[in-house]
Amino acid sequence: MLDIHDIRTSKALVIQRLQKRHFNNAAESVERLLVLDQQRKTAQLSVDSTAAQLNLLTKQIGQLMQQGKREEVALVREQTTTLKIAMKTLVPQLQACEKALQHALYELPNLPNAEVPEGKSSADNELVYQSSQVPINNAAQLPHWELARQYDLVDFELGNKITGAGFPVYKGRGARLQRALVNFFLDEAQHAGYEEIQPPIVVNEASAHGTGQLPDKEGQMYQLKDTTFYLIPTAEVPLTNLYRGDILSQTVLPIKNVAYTPCFRREAGSWGTHVRGLNRLHQFDKVELVQIALPEKSYGALQEMCAYVRYLLEKLELPYRVLKLCGGDLGFTAAFTYDLEVWAVGQQRWLEVSSISNFEAYQTHRMQLRYRDEHHRTQFPHTLNGSALALPRIVAALLENNQTASGIRIPPILHPYTGFKTIA
Repeated sequence: MLDIHDIRTSKALVIQRLQKRHFNNAAESVERLLVLDQQRKTAQLSVDSTAAQLNLLTKQIGQLMQQGKREEVALVREQTTTLKIAMKTLVPQLQACEKALQHALYELPNLPNAEVPEGKSSADNELVYQSSQVPINNAAQLPHWELARQYDLVDFELGNKITGAGFPVYKGRGARLQRALVNFFLDEAQHAGYEEIQPPIVVNEASAHGTGQLPDKEGQMYQLKDTTFYLIPTAEVPLTNLYRGDILSQTVLPIKNVAYTPCFRREAGSWGTHVRGLNRLHQFDKVELVQIALPEKSYGALQEMCAYVRYLLEKLELPYRVLKLCGGDLGFTAAFTYDLEVWAVGQQRWLEVSSISNFEAYQTHRMQLRYRDEHHRTQFPHTLNGSALALPRIVAALLENNQTASGIRIPPILHPYTGFKTIA
């Protein structure tokens, strides 16, 4: 959530940054928000003024009682009664103004960092790095859904029978490969200084608002019937909300957490190879990294996280590339994002497997998460998160890029985890 003080004092800059991410009606939205802010301030002034008069009259009553001036006491009490009746109207008006302002702030996305490239869509993202070797498909190389069927690794039809499309069943060595990847990712995260957390996979509305899934992504989340609980779209939500409402000591920062969880997303259904097989699912497994960092160190942390995910992809021997997202392709809550994509030779396309984002203070304002600096002042830290990694597309890329005439080769780094070197 943006800081209303920053919007007041830097209105032109806020509008400019919102326009950079091609946010519709940026100027009108900011002007409307400032009107709501003025209404809130006016309502607050009325409440404060009335409360001050009540306090003054209450003191007068005490003094008049001591002086035995009963008639004057009665007159002052009539005034206090009138003011108390007024307060019953003024307080709800203030609460309504605060709620309207809060809702308007929730509807504004984060401001892109100055280093975010200009652009409207994914076509305008900036290429930062690409592996030198990108395999070229030949007629013998199959997409992963064909390989999964051939080697009986993933059963899409059985998942459709049990639940529906987008809920595959992993079988035999397919299930073991999935588990091997989870354990590999968690072990590597621990070596990199992340503390493992096993959080709930169901969150409440306050948690979803805290990290920005509500109200922006309400349609993409699974809500439990007759409740205000949601299945998590990513472990970012419970991990970051561990600290919601806290005031941390500066000495504990950065906080580095990692979690493996299933994730649930109501992805829009469509036809085509880009959503076939494991490319887009309603339920999938993911290992997620979250950091809470000092503002002046958060972009160093972002580079560290990006380098770490690149290290994982290199250990898995997967061709990959790194993209810097342009303003128009940024997520609602992100100030800066790197996307990492792997090459799937059987499909001849890039698959996004990680988004690593710095949210700056956007989430911490929403969650009222603060830290106390060396001068004992409370400040808002920055939050970051990144997938390390999302399992389905990693599995897809591993199958497609490692297919041989005699079976599917398993990268050596996974041998201690899988217990097998090939799938034949």
